[in-house]
Amino acid sequence: MPLYEHVFISRQDLSGAQAEGLIEEFSNILKENGGAVVDQEYWGVKTMAYKINKNRKGHYAFLKTDAPAPAVQEMERLMRLNDDVMRVMTIKVDEHAEGPSVQMQKKEDRGERRRRED
Repeated sequence: MPLYEHVFISRQDLSGAQAEGLIEEFSNILKENGGAVVDQEYWGVKTMAYKINKNRKGHYAFLKTDAPAPAVQEMERLMRLNDDVMRVMTIKVDEHAEGPSVQMQKKEDRGERRRRED
């Protein structure tokens, strides 16, 4: 089955438990449609670069999945219908990266930035 990575942003006025409940809800939708969630991460409340629906912040969540395309389409459809979800992004990948995502790594574990040459 194809591998996907999903990031979604939910409203800032949700509690952390409610935001994590959304992750479980969408994971169950994938499982019901023949997919599997390989990994899931809750990134917490982060400030966005611009306002979305009059919100400056949002709860960010990340899912790594192994699911057929119809299961992903159904999950995305239900995400877009849910009033608590503001944005959704899904990317098809060749393979999932090992370990935690860059957002979850400590700053000193990420490695150095490339030097800027003027």
